[in-house]
Amino acid sequence: MSFLSLKGYRHFVFFFLLYVWAACAVGIAADNAPRTRLFILSGQSNMKHVDPEESFRPALKAVFPHDELIIVKSAQSGEPIRRWYKKWRPRGEMEKIGELGRLYDILMTEVKKATEGKPVPDTVTFIWMQGEADTHTPETYGVYEESLKGLIAQIRGDLKRPDTFVVIGRISDFADYPEGMKAVREAEMSVANGDPLSGWVDTDDLNGKHNGLHYSKEGYRTLGERFAARAIELIQKGRQAKP
Repeated sequence: MSFLSLKGYRHFVFFFLLYVWAACAVGIAADNAPRTRLFILSGQSNMKHVDPEESFRPALKAVFPHDELIIVKSAQSGEPIRRWYKKWRPRGEMEKIGELGRLYDILMTEVKKATEGKPVPDTVTFIWMQGEADTHTPETYGVYEESLKGLIAQIRGDLKRPDTFVVIGRISDFADYPEGMKAVREAEMSVANGDPLSGWVDTDDLNGKHNGLHYSKEGYRTLGERFAARAIELIQKGRQAKP
């Protein structure tokens, strides 16, 4: 190899390595850039009693300190899943069904208000804590699994975000309606385990020694932490899976 060709080769190597370093630096900077993250919390009474500012947001902020965290919570005590899922149908006949999707419309109105004028969220996470109201009869708990799948598809479709992560709070081992309770708990685990973007959290230790319907004050604080931990796990796993 002549002197000139050797010199040209060294120049090529130098500039190639410089290009690779710059590309890596830009990639690292982009990965660490502040992001907007949307968290949507909904469900019935055990969600209603969770204060996102007490434990949920702080846990998220510890991992995403520079990101904008948009948290929307809309929950209503004692309501079945059909108040969210608009295509709900019972197993068999029911005398009273009521207005389908009413609470879902309220939730989505709140989401629209919270995100108006904001950048498109880098990640969206839907957190669901509901099911006790559907444990009473086979007409309701018999269709819970397909209803929950339908609700998840509904929110992903309406948001136009098929990449929405989902965290499901499995209802606790409360003492009433054991057959329906078992069916709903199994349905929630089945939905979460069958969806690569979903996960569930345990609540059995949050409702006291008598296995009550509702949780203790400390239980709700712990639940917020568990919601955050599972959401973080899903988000980080999703980021690692991206090319």
